[in-house]
Amino acid sequence: MLRVGLNPYGLTYWLGLQGSGTPRANPDGRGLAGEIEIAQELGARSIEIHNAWLTPMPDDELAALRARLDALDLQPVISFSLPAEQPGTAVRHAVALGARVIRTHLTPVLCGDRAAQGDRWPQLVADARRGLGELARGAAAVGVTVGIENHQDFGSRELLAFCEEAGSNVGVVLDTGNTFPVGEAPLDFAQRVAHRVVHVHLKDYRVQFTDEGYRLVRCAIGDGAVPFVEIAALLGEHHETLTASLEPGALESRHVRLFTPAWWNGYPPMAAVDLGTCLGAARRNMHADDEDVRTPWERQDDGETLIRYELDMIRRSAQNMRSIGLMTQGASR
Repeated sequence: MLRVGLNPYGLTYWLGLQGSGTPRANPDGRGLAGEIEIAQELGARSIEIHNAWLTPMPDDELAALRARLDALDLQPVISFSLPAEQPGTAVRHAVALGARVIRTHLTPVLCGDRAAQGDRWPQLVADARRGLGELARGAAAVGVTVGIENHQDFGSRELLAFCEEAGSNVGVVLDTGNTFPVGEAPLDFAQRVAHRVVHVHLKDYRVQFTDEGYRLVRCAIGDGAVPFVEIAALLGEHHETLTASLEPGALESRHVRLFTPAWWNGYPPMAAVDLGTCLGAARRNMHADDEDVRTPWERQDDGETLIRYELDMIRRSAQNMRSIGLMTQGASR
């Protein structure tokens, strides 16, 4: 049911996105060529492409890229950043590559931390609503779907409200790990949005509880707290097929400080049963409170260590997904 591939955000150092423009960046980042290379190795059937990589490409290069993706049987998804990029670029690239879905997020908020925005949060929501409407209208004109990712900023009910307002060609990109930052359990979140899902990010976290809440720590997909078999079954009740991307979490852990009163500023009231289910789900395969959970990036290890860490994790993630029947056997093409 899932046409599983990958996106670049679990390989940010190797591909040259992590620390871009700083001394810690990888000077030999592989970019789109590297993403296609690992996609071939893993036997991917879809590929989510960083929109900024495509922006400099003239029409003939985009046409050549489309031909290559077709030959490799890689269904493209355009990965776009609504707060930072112009909607017209994503629509152009979707048409050029034959992508059916443009994935976007709506705000720069991470860790569910709306409170850090202070008085700016209502304006961010208003700007997101306007930008999404513009993107949706442009995409609808060429028969393309827009998917809003739960990017650690909005809950399931809020995303559905955005979809209803923006139009019938707007749905949800379900990031399976990004439900924890807004206090929702993965299975609960998936149940609410399943009928509107248009693309999936297969992400997992191991949780470490703290005095302020919990840290979400990157791990191989399938080694953490997310119940992938159950989520896939839910999605299968509503869809014959969906594209999906393997996406290990960020190289920095996400600290969700929901045990502090200030963190809840900007949130509507939440039912105790929803938060309780989330906290229970987070205990699966969790880290000990005193465990050193730093990634090689957080330890400031060298580039070779970082690259090995990322590549080993994406390969283990693919192996885990194959073992539960969500991904076919990889083979070089």
